[in-house]
Amino acid sequence: MSELTHAAIEAALSGYTDPYLESDLISAGCARDIRVDGGAIEVDIHLDYPSEYLKDGIAQMLQIALENINGCTSAKVNVTWEVTEHKSQNSLEAIANVKNIIAVASGKGGVGKSTTSVNLAIALAKDGAKVGLLDADIYGPSQGIMLGIEDGTRPDTIDGKWFVPIEAHGIKSMSMAYLVTESTPMVWRGPMVSGALMQILTQTQWGELDYLLIDMPPGTGDIQLTLSQKFPVSGAVVVTTPQDIALADAKKGIEMFNKVNIPVLGLIENMSMHICSNCGHAEHIFGQDGADTLAERYNTKVLGSLPLSKYIREQSDAGTPVVAADDCSEVSMMYRHASRRLAVTLALSDVGQKMPVIEISDD
Repeated sequence: MSELTHAAIEAALSGYTDPYLESDLISAGCARDIRVDGGAIEVDIHLDYPSEYLKDGIAQMLQIALENINGCTSAKVNVTWEVTEHKSQNSLEAIANVKNIIAVASGKGGVGKSTTSVNLAIALAKDGAKVGLLDADIYGPSQGIMLGIEDGTRPDTIDGKWFVPIEAHGIKSMSMAYLVTESTPMVWRGPMVSGALMQILTQTQWGELDYLLIDMPPGTGDIQLTLSQKFPVSGAVVVTTPQDIALADAKKGIEMFNKVNIPVLGLIENMSMHICSNCGHAEHIFGQDGADTLAERYNTKVLGSLPLSKYIREQSDAGTPVVAADDCSEVSMMYRHASRRLAVTLALSDVGQKMPVIEISDD
């Protein structure tokens, strides 16, 4: 293959910028192999984030770009993807077959953390990932309601000591809500709560998971410390609203993860604006640009901004989160974009990660 043809192929591939990698696929090291046989071109593209929903569209766009090269008689693009394991604390023992643990946290309650957790989990699963969701809010578990799990449902057990997670909307879930009734208060001291979290995490047969999202209780207390000290958490997502008081508490959450060496992958800003259902007027009733300012201060990013929406609340209360109800609705796509940004940020978080080498051959 001539140097000119080589340059033309790379130029054609570089014409597509991945919106989540924010780079062309050549610069991102995603082109694993380029093969040329006469006028036929075949390219292997590999992505490090869940791309089952996107890969056919990407392949089609790249194929058209290659077929427009002078001298190309046919082009084929193979797009594959795989989620790799990332650990921020390599000295801690991992949960068997769980590649990545992601903590979804907030500095205070009432900012939509649980709603965010369940929709991010379902969004990742929609893109092909194997996903688990642990409701770690021992005092106020809510994921059972959001996933539509009937009150009184109990997980199966194996040999009397292993819990089998309950599956709903394409994800595996475990919650204290599955072990007690909705009206049962958990009147426990801190050590008992931490012990319950340890038991649920380690005695659940999660199977093979790309991501285990943990819906954390609000604040920076016992459960947060137990999780960070006992398990190799890959990264954290901090949920906030634009209000000054919520942002002040979000700072504490970010600082806590920094102190225990868990990278903050990004922020999710809920209730970023209200859109009038009658006239369509958008108003930032809780403030504006607070998450962006906070992200810039702590060298992280805003993964997504969600509006104050009755639709989100209604679907959560009905046990069918918005991404499960209609995965292509405007609000659902906001969660799906956020989940992909989360996956890409985690994939690129290893400083020492090596980029693959492009191999070019004449067959």
